[in-house]
Amino acid sequence: MEVPCPACGKTISVTEPVGRRDTCQVCGADLHVCLHCRHYDTSAYNECREPQADRVVDKDRPNFCDWFHIRTSGDPSGKTDPKAKAKAALEGLFGKK
Repeated sequence: MEVPCPACGKTISVTEPVGRRDTCQVCGADLHVCLHCRHYDTSAYNECREPQADRVVDKDRPNFCDWFHIRTSGDPSGKTDPKAKAKAALEGLFGKK
């Protein structure tokens, strides 16, 4: 499948499951890290929305999590700015002046 690299944003080809040693073909970034997982959420307990996943301390290092699925859309960094999100939603409703 073709997905944007969570680190550099370039389109890369990956196959599920993504292995612990898999890297981006463009920038060489490790892919099997919490920051690149679709379950990663800074507002969730242990920063993971998967309740059965074991706690991973180093979110930016490769790990052995069995619940890992590469992020296929959204912010590639896994981080969201609540102010920017709210502002975009309001501008969508009322239009930008």
